[in-house]
Amino acid sequence: MTPIYLDYAATTPAAPEVAEKMAGYLTLDGCFANPASRSHLAGWQAEQAVEKARRQVADLIKADLREIVWTSGATEANNLALIGAARANPNRGRHIITSAIEHKAVLDTCTWLEKQGWEITRLKPDQQGQIKAQQVAEALREDTLMVSLMLVNNELGTVNPLAQISELLADHPCLLHVDAAQAVGKLPVDIKALQIDLLSLSGHKFYGPKGVGALYVRREPPVHLEALIHGGGHERGMRSGTLPTHQLVGIGEAAQLAKEQMQADAQHISQCRKAFLEQLDQRFYTQTAANPGNWPGIINLAFPGVEAETLILALPDLAVSTGSACNSATVDPSYVLTALGLPRALALSSVRFSFGRYLSLAQAEEAGRQVNQALERLNS
Repeated sequence: MTPIYLDYAATTPAAPEVAEKMAGYLTLDGCFANPASRSHLAGWQAEQAVEKARRQVADLIKADLREIVWTSGATEANNLALIGAARANPNRGRHIITSAIEHKAVLDTCTWLEKQGWEITRLKPDQQGQIKAQQVAEALREDTLMVSLMLVNNELGTVNPLAQISELLADHPCLLHVDAAQAVGKLPVDIKALQIDLLSLSGHKFYGPKGVGALYVRREPPVHLEALIHGGGHERGMRSGTLPTHQLVGIGEAAQLAKEQMQADAQHISQCRKAFLEQLDQRFYTQTAANPGNWPGIINLAFPGVEAETLILALPDLAVSTGSACNSATVDPSYVLTALGLPRALALSSVRFSFGRYLSLAQAEEAGRQVNQALERLNS
């Protein structure tokens, strides 16, 4: 029996349309050529496919296609944004503002920069997991090079007030970097309206393939980055390497589908969340970071008196996680939850449930029933 999948925040399955499209760019009878090989028709055709995908991703976030730099995913995009900007702008300031609950791809990169002499301010979230504009204002300095904050938190679903934060930064020369891995393809993202300078995204978070993502880099006025990967000057000198045509076609198709289905997806996901929660006895759980403005696709529940690992073992027919997939090997409580002020025991009892396009309402209800039945046994 295939488990009911409730871990969409970790990764999504590739949409069937995406997989079908990618298959045409792999084998001899398809468009498999190197898109940098412009001396023959096959190379030109591959380049056209790559540039179509670039436009599709750009359209999803309302950017210019020339502002999309291909990467292997949001982790690389975050590294390129932070380290690339730090190296390319040594005279603009050596201070970066982020939060204590960013993804490890941002936090670990900031820790590395700290060892190189940069100063990092890690803002503490409120009990809902949100960073307020006032906190950014109080931390801002003349030598602040960048503010790096995620749009949607990957463990809580909390949405940061980036419009307010970007408005606050309008008169400051610092850059605004946004890790939007959990937002792009799920929520409307308009980089111009939000006045974002750099934005990271990953294909496998919105029904595209793993191993491919992008960094939006503003062109006007230009944001200067120093490349991290050298060897050919691809992607306008910001990221060298042979482009994986099939993966880029996949992320482009996923972006197009996300744009077309975003409203329907969001409505369906909200219904699945409601159906799931309706099966749970409220005596057994508390919701962490309960905020009506949260992205409904992610919900974090704490089950007092029941360790999360014990509950998950009691749910062999469900695919769920205790938090970020990048932090699942540790037995320590989630750093995101402890940053909210949750006691260690409650943090260790917390499970993340995340919903997506291919979860049916019937599956959501059945998953809720199975969780409730397990809790009844474990609390008896």
